[in-house]
Amino acid sequence: MSGHMTNFFYGNSPTGTHHWETRRKRKTADISQALSADPVDVATLRRMAISEGGLLTDEIRCQVWPRLLNIPPHLLDQEPVERDNNKDYNQVLLDVQRSLRRFPPGMPDEQREGLQEELIDIILRVLQRNPQLHYYQGYHDIVVTFLLVVGERLATVLVEKLSTHHLRDFMDPTMDNTKHILNYLMPIIERVNPEVHDFMQQAEVGTVFALSWLITWFGHVLSDFRHVVRLYDFFLACHPLMPIYFAAVIVLHREEEVLDCECDMAMVHHLLSQIPQDLPYETLISRAGDLFVQFPPSELAREAAAHESMATSTFKDFELASTQQRPDAVLRRRRRQKPAPPESSTANPVMTVAQPSTARRFVRLAVMGLTVALGAAALAVVNTALEWAPKLDLFP
Repeated sequence: MSGHMTNFFYGNSPTGTHHWETRRKRKTADISQALSADPVDVATLRRMAISEGGLLTDEIRCQVWPRLLNIPPHLLDQEPVERDNNKDYNQVLLDVQRSLRRFPPGMPDEQREGLQEELIDIILRVLQRNPQLHYYQGYHDIVVTFLLVVGERLATVLVEKLSTHHLRDFMDPTMDNTKHILNYLMPIIERVNPEVHDFMQQAEVGTVFALSWLITWFGHVLSDFRHVVRLYDFFLACHPLMPIYFAAVIVLHREEEVLDCECDMAMVHHLLSQIPQDLPYETLISRAGDLFVQFPPSELAREAAAHESMATSTFKDFELASTQQRPDAVLRRRRRQKPAPPESSTANPVMTVAQPSTARRFVRLAVMGLTVALGAAALAVVNTALEWAPKLDLFP
């Protein structure tokens, strides 16, 4: 049951609708040609998913998303789902029942309820096949996106592949790897805008505000489904850590708001956790890609590991916040500590982000997307292979 969403192409072109439609048709033709190639031209499909407008329509996504995840065109039979004795069923049921706003407005109750049943089955089926995976609140926000775009059968296969790769770190029994991924946020911000970084450090705001962004691929916090699927095009075509780069560019985009805010943990956390709905998504996607190329995870891993030690004192609050889904209350109660004195009195120069050529950036992002074999945190550690890297259970 796919195609619940309207077709979509992003942006406003100053040269007019006719030129935009021409570009759209050309892109559709390029995607069709890449799909028809033998073998399928996955590198081109990745570039199409990353570039402006993404994959354009749900019909195209049904064909391209499986290719981006290297899933064969034939689908496995769906085995029956065991609900009665499933340890996750009650929590999944509660989360799905709370997911009404994730369905298109105006959808008949009967249709929505049928989709919610399919959503429960997809989640339980993936967990049933992969007992090493642990359900987390927010997982259903990702699964429902795939259900609405590609339907139950294909969504099950896509979600299972995603859960054992891109999302693997979020599905551990502890949140250690999730915390590690969040620890990349501040080093990215520091490289681009030390003033914003220092302000956030002084406010002791931490990174909990971005937790729901990361673990739902922004599905939980964006109200317009078109924006969600555009981001999924981008994330599926890229390195598993790309969502944290996108989180960083959102914070950087809001520089003025952040610096105008009172330098207080609760105030800054509240500001950042309320994500604007009118973000310039194509601009931010392009900037996230540029930052990834300029500051790849291997260059940031040492700083992320250092941030890990700084974040240790707040991690109990972090776990509590994620459990209660109420980080504001937890953060307000957290014991205030004096910020540590800076190691150096020399201010970091504001770095100007170089803009690589469009073609070179797409090629590099596409190649990086092809390297996915482990979860994001594990991949980052394997790539850097340094003795100070945090200890992770790479092969549970």
